[in-house]
Amino acid sequence: MTGKAEAVAHGAATIVNAIALGKGAAFGVDLWTKAEVKLTDEPQVITGEITSDHAESTVLIERTVARVFKYFNVEERFGAKVKTWSNIPAARGLKSSSAAANAVALATVASLGKMLDDLEVVKLGVAAAFDAKVTVTGAFDDACASYFGGAVVTDNLKRELLKRVTLPDGLTVMFHVPPRKAYTGDSDVKSLMTVKPLVEVAYTEALKGNFWPALSLNGVIYSSALGYDASVASDALAAGALAAGLCGKGPAVTAVVSSDKIDSVRTALQSHEGEVLEANLNHEKAKVLNQ
Repeated sequence: MTGKAEAVAHGAATIVNAIALGKGAAFGVDLWTKAEVKLTDEPQVITGEITSDHAESTVLIERTVARVFKYFNVEERFGAKVKTWSNIPAARGLKSSSAAANAVALATVASLGKMLDDLEVVKLGVAAAFDAKVTVTGAFDDACASYFGGAVVTDNLKRELLKRVTLPDGLTVMFHVPPRKAYTGDSDVKSLMTVKPLVEVAYTEALKGNFWPALSLNGVIYSSALGYDASVASDALAAGALAAGLCGKGPAVTAVVSSDKIDSVRTALQSHEGEVLEANLNHEKAKVLNQ
């Protein structure tokens, strides 16, 4: 077997979390996940390795390859060995799963010597996320923001990309990342349904292109529903952030910052326990690196 390919997909951050509404919005950041897929002649045997965090489950990686194999009807012909590398902390709400699924799906398609429409690649990764039980809504919004970059607004239930917008230059994205992890598959969805009318307001703002107010409002709503302390976001806003709020189901908090406020917002975030990551906006599509 000689089929081998590498691909990269970038990270993303929440604008509107889709769990309550089934619709969401997100934007791309230049954190990244790379995946290498090597085909083998052992059908049904798919093994994954997450080199950046060996404690994390590899089920999503394996389910993603299996979904691509099934799509092309080659599951009885090939197995695969998969490795991923990433600078996205896992299980903090920073879309590590979406980036991994996109990178693995794209690398698997390329390793087979096939071509596939971008949205089809995204949807295979989303389907694999359901298979692996790492998602509640399919995270189609996160997956689109990771794959395409820019800001996206989606209907996750219909898997429709409603809007993609190029964001302005000159903004920095800061993440406050607490030490603890929180897995989306463990979310209490019923309790989050109580905030659905409020999330609808944030989603409507996102559809209008008012992404930063939508992000901050979403953060307040979900922090309250999930029992998180909202002071990290409120301190960032007080320090001059354009927007700040919970990323995904947390516990990480996103702050969007103009260049003149970087120092003050960084100081505000560093006053809370945890790590502060800095990233830029991303408008680059996921891509195959070599095959």
